[in-house]
Amino acid sequence: MCVLHAAQAAPELDITIVSKGAVGRSGCTRMVQGGFNAVLSPDDSFELHFRDTLEGGKYLNDQELAWTLINDAPKVIHELETRVGCFFDRGEDGKIRQKAFAGQAFDRTVHRGDLTGIEIMSRLLDQTFRIKPRELGDVRALDLLLDEAGEVAGLTMLDVRTGAVAVLRARVVVVATGGAATMYRIAAPAREKTGDGVAMCYRAGLELRDMEMMQFHPTGLLAGESRLTGAVLEEGLRGAGAYLYNAHGERYMERYDPERMERATRDIVSRASYQEIMSGRGTPAGGVMIDISHLGAEEVERRFAGMVARCRQIGQDLAREPVEISPTSHFAMGGVVIDEYCQTSVPGLLVAGEDAGGVHGANRLGGNGVAESTVFGARAGDRAAIVAPERDLRDPDPAQVAASVDRALAPLQREKGPSPFQVTRDLKEAMWEGCGVVRDREGLVRARERIEELTEQAAQIAVPETPQVNNAWQETLDLANQLTVARAMIDSALVREESRGAHFRSDYSEQDNAHWLRYIVARRGEGGETEISLHPVELTRKRPEPDGPPAEELEREDLEEGREDVKR
Repeated sequence: MCVLHAAQAAPELDITIVSKGAVGRSGCTRMVQGGFNAVLSPDDSFELHFRDTLEGGKYLNDQELAWTLINDAPKVIHELETRVGCFFDRGEDGKIRQKAFAGQAFDRTVHRGDLTGIEIMSRLLDQTFRIKPRELGDVRALDLLLDEAGEVAGLTMLDVRTGAVAVLRARVVVVATGGAATMYRIAAPAREKTGDGVAMCYRAGLELRDMEMMQFHPTGLLAGESRLTGAVLEEGLRGAGAYLYNAHGERYMERYDPERMERATRDIVSRASYQEIMSGRGTPAGGVMIDISHLGAEEVERRFAGMVARCRQIGQDLAREPVEISPTSHFAMGGVVIDEYCQTSVPGLLVAGEDAGGVHGANRLGGNGVAESTVFGARAGDRAAIVAPERDLRDPDPAQVAASVDRALAPLQREKGPSPFQVTRDLKEAMWEGCGVVRDREGLVRARERIEELTEQAAQIAVPETPQVNNAWQETLDLANQLTVARAMIDSALVREESRGAHFRSDYSEQDNAHWLRYIVARRGEGGETEISLHPVELTRKRPEPDGPPAEELEREDLEEGREDVKR
């Protein structure tokens, strides 16, 4: 979307796509089964979608970003259909069919069966063929480069196939690399999503917000050692009436959200499933069961063909029997601080999608994710077309280039050291146990100490000298970024002494608006430590109700005063 919009607005631009995998055929959007939230029906409204988004995000959202998402979503759906060529499901009246998703008061999710993401990505890729941007596939960005004035100058990058390192100079850089949920033992995203963009921005000195907010999707497959473990069975199953059972055959959501049951928001359902498992009511493999077979096999196969096929790959039949699932790390609500035009504090640097924070607050609604990617991707392209002609190519700081290259090549030059694959496994366990679905101070401190140990081990990793297609080397670079993001996440989670959305502290189990209607910002200190500051949520359009704090309470806590630095 960024490329299409930038090229349309300024056809003379020289555009390069740098993709860690195959351009347009890797990443997470192709995996999206569910859909795209947009207000299309006259019975729906922007205000209702906005309310659902804020209530889902527990009012931690940047309200201007959320309002931008909701207002642009219908326009983007129209563009995807009429200009990009996407085919979404339609009813007999010819109108786009919208389905129910959890946490929403209206059925507003646009979809193409349960293969919505691959439909959108395939058609977008088709459209890039007429623009012919320079495509650097299987090339990973290493670090952002700034000039002496602190403005963006380009990036260092590494060709995964050849091992060649290069500098790409650019007037504008748009970072959109996806999240870091793969740092958990059970995880949903594509393998290459290891928080690279957020880590690069953090190293470049940018502020990150809401890093403690990692969403766990409630319905990830359990498939033993298979890579399909953690793969999502999408929200539409629960929206269509799927039941959740524990090992005793009980529909346990009655205990946690008796009104909405299985259609509660992701954070509530994930936590409920986790508590069932930890209370000994889970399956022998440590899961619970989802069952939609009561709709009839033919109906399930028709409506959810992609998920039926996915389950059959592991020997389970979603259309005819319950399927074993577990909460799975899924989506990072936190990321780089941006404005409505995707601009950051660094001139020339734009950030969009899961690398950015603020849109979703403490929890993302299903269907708002691919909407965010396309809405803000389009906005980043529009803004890049304006900013690029105004800027000259800058000379990157040579010291930054040297430091980036030295850091990347160091594992090749060591003769012996730890295995990157073992350190990665240890990271996944540490995050799952200490900074997972349910957290407390003791577990977070333990996880923080473990991250420090693993960071020291990662700095000593040695890999085979051959730079070409060196999986151990790429794992090491992934690991460094994951550890960077993990530290910021844990530090933020330690500071937030309440439970809100995806962040649940068993030692502070209540949401506390009087003290914690604030968002946490993390940035890299001069000594490499994480610096934390607190900021009041700007309630520019809507206040929490009915249990939100009155204005005088907010004033008493001096939230409007701005920052309250927390030194570590």
